[in-house]
Amino acid sequence: MKKLFGTDGVRGVANIHPMTTETAMQLGRAAAYIFKSNSRRRHRIVIGKDTRLSGYMLESALVAGICSMGVDVLLVGPLPTPGIANITKSMRADAGVVISASHNPFQDNGIKFFSADGYKLPDEIELKMEKLLDSKKIEALRPTATEVGKAFRIDDAAGRYIVFLKNSFPPELDLTGLKIVLDCGNGAAYKVAPAVFEELGAEVIPLGVKPNGTNINAGCGSLHPEVISEAVKQHRADIGIALDGDADRVIVCDEFGNEVNGDQIMAICATDMIARKQLKKKTLVATVMSNMGLDIALRKVGGKIIKTAVGDRYVVEEMRKGGYNLGGEQSGHLIFLDNNTTGDGVLAALQLLAVMRRQEKPLSELAEVMIPLPQVLVNVRVRERQDIMTIPTVAAAIKGVEEKLGNEGRVLIRYSGTEPLLRIMLEGQDKYEITGWANEIADLVKQQIGEK
Repeated sequence: MKKLFGTDGVRGVANIHPMTTETAMQLGRAAAYIFKSNSRRRHRIVIGKDTRLSGYMLESALVAGICSMGVDVLLVGPLPTPGIANITKSMRADAGVVISASHNPFQDNGIKFFSADGYKLPDEIELKMEKLLDSKKIEALRPTATEVGKAFRIDDAAGRYIVFLKNSFPPELDLTGLKIVLDCGNGAAYKVAPAVFEELGAEVIPLGVKPNGTNINAGCGSLHPEVISEAVKQHRADIGIALDGDADRVIVCDEFGNEVNGDQIMAICATDMIARKQLKKKTLVATVMSNMGLDIALRKVGGKIIKTAVGDRYVVEEMRKGGYNLGGEQSGHLIFLDNNTTGDGVLAALQLLAVMRRQEKPLSELAEVMIPLPQVLVNVRVRERQDIMTIPTVAAAIKGVEEKLGNEGRVLIRYSGTEPLLRIMLEGQDKYEITGWANEIADLVKQQIGEK
C-alpha cells in the first residue's frame, strides 16, 4: 500500500508534511534515480507548476534534488498540467513533474509525475519511489564536478503548447463570430487559454486571469460555474468555459447560462465521433460516478460505455489497455487520447467547439443528446471502513432498493479516498423516491458504523 502518493500524486497543505521542501527534494532525488537510463546522454526532467505562492519553494527543492543526482532540469514556469505532459513528450525528456494541487485552495499544493511518454505514473512506480525514500538506498549516491545536474529555463514553453492546442482543432474550422466567456480560475492557464481561443478567431471575455499566488480557485474557475453562467447572460455569449487551477478539467455552460458537465460533454463528443466513425470500437470510457443518462445516450446511437474506478488515471489506463480514444469523468477531466495523454481542459473545450461549428448548432441544442437521471448523494461519517455488504441490515436494504430500481436506476456505495466517509449515491426516475431510499440506507449505516 502506498503511504505518500494518493490518487493523483502527493498532496497536502504546503510546508506541512508531506508537502515540505525536505520531501520535495527527496522525491526529486528518487525520480532522477528511477528515470535515469543507462545511455550516455545527459538526462532531463521537465518541471512546471500552477500559480500558487508555495510553488516557488517546492520548485527550488525539486530542482536541488534532481540536480544532486546528476540530472538536468527544464523549467517551464506556470503551465497547465496537460501542457507539461506535452512538453515532456515533445522535448524527449526522461520525465515531467507538475507542482499543483489542482482544484484545491491556494494553501494546498501537490507533486505529480509524468513518464517520458507523457502518461501519469502507474502505482508500481510510485510505490518504488516511496520505498527509495524509506530505504535511503540512494542517500550515498552524490555525483560531483561536471556530473552534477544543471537547470535551464524553457522560455517558449507556453508558445509551444499554444501551437499544439491550435493544431488539435480541425484545420477547416475556426471560431470567428463566437463570443466566449473564459474563466481560468487564476490558475495555470491564465496566459495560454485566452491566446488559444483568440488566435482561432473568437471574441474572448477573460475572467480569473490575474493570479497573485493566493487567489487560485478562489470563487472562480470550474468549482464555481455560476460565475461563467452569469457572465454569459450578461455578455450574451455563445458559451462559457471554466477551467480549474491546473487546467486539466473543464466545465462549460450554454448560451442561456445552463451548466453542461463532463458527462454531457462526453455525450456530445462521443455521439458526434460515432457519426463520423471516429470513436474507436464505438466505446466511451467513464467512471462509476457518471450518470446513467450517459449510458442511455450512447446506446441510442449504437455505442457503449466501460466504467472504471474514480480517477482520471484509471480512465486512461483502461483506454490504453482497450485501445479506446475518448474517456473522462463527470467532474470535467476529459481525455481525447488521439490528441493528448492526459485530461486537458482547453483541448476538451476546443473539441466541443468543433462539434458546435461542424453541426452549426448552439450548445443548448447539442446538450439535449443526454438527459441526466435524477441523482442523490448522501455522505455518512464512519468510525471504521467495514465492507458494507457484510452488515446484514444494510445489505438487505441495498438489495431491496436495487430490485425496485431495476434497469431504470442504480445504487453506488463507496468509501471516500481521503476522508472517513461512506458515499451513498442513487440514480432513478423519481428524485423524491430515491432521496428517501438513500436516507434509509444512510440511517442504517449510521446505526452500525457511524461516527459516535
